[in-house]
Amino acid sequence: MSKPIYELVDELPTGGLTVMALRSLDFVIPGQWQNLVGFVNTIRTVTGETDESLIQQIGDRAVYLYNDKSQGYQRAMWLYQTVDSAATALGYAAAANKVGEGISFLGFLDKLTPKPEKAQSIDLSVKLVTELVAFCQINGIPGDSIGDFLAALGDYRGESLMRMAALVCFDGLIPLGPSFIEKALSTLGALSPSELEHNQTFKGVNELIPGNDSVGKLNFITQSFDSVKDWMSDFVLSKGLTQESVVDNLMKFVDVSKDKLDYLGAFLDITVKYYSHTGTQTLARRLIERAVAEI
Repeated sequence: MSKPIYELVDELPTGGLTVMALRSLDFVIPGQWQNLVGFVNTIRTVTGETDESLIQQIGDRAVYLYNDKSQGYQRAMWLYQTVDSAATALGYAAAANKVGEGISFLGFLDKLTPKPEKAQSIDLSVKLVTELVAFCQINGIPGDSIGDFLAALGDYRGESLMRMAALVCFDGLIPLGPSFIEKALSTLGALSPSELEHNQTFKGVNELIPGNDSVGKLNFITQSFDSVKDWMSDFVLSKGLTQESVVDNLMKFVDVSKDKLDYLGAFLDITVKYYSHTGTQTLARRLIERAVAEI
């Protein structure tokens, strides 16, 4: 049994590399993301409620919903956590997390291995599909509802929009450059199912990706990425995002260097847990909103 939802929200960090990296993206979606931490605090903020007994009731209902295995909340949480940890399946990642803010990019260089473009492109695609599948789990709709996800993406706000911004910036622009969408699509187009099977990120979340086998799953990933490409390119264009602007803003919050962009991608991969962090916040919000509606 995974941890209860209230514990996951209570344990979210208030500082450290993940939070600093996410703060650096405020220039992309100004004021959209507050680092909401603590279960009771989240209930108060989301509902505006001050009555302690009602807050308790809402909390109990949210916990009940999360624990109900027939709902998709725990599966969504598993996806958010797994897609993050798959990226850091490296021995020193745990050490990096313990050190937290004391870890410097330059002190880390000798341990970093930049990902080949192909692996990074697969990662980007699998992470995008993870968002789609988690969205379906949270909303109780079939896992392959690409159309529903696309429709909802236009209304993404707060921590969900921040997660997509981080995906575009940290897994797209920084490691792959301005043509990250084309690179990912051409990688997927040339990819064999067995190459997909060997990808660490895919291995992590494979069991919840729609498709009967690797061929089906690869098709689904390609189709999903192709469907979201216009949203992503509009996002980049409308925000005027460049690799340089993202790195410049990141440098204001995290001690990184500009002349090692391939290493920077690897560093972010290991130290920034934006999926599980914002995913926990998204789930908490959705559970609380639903609990209020049901009380």
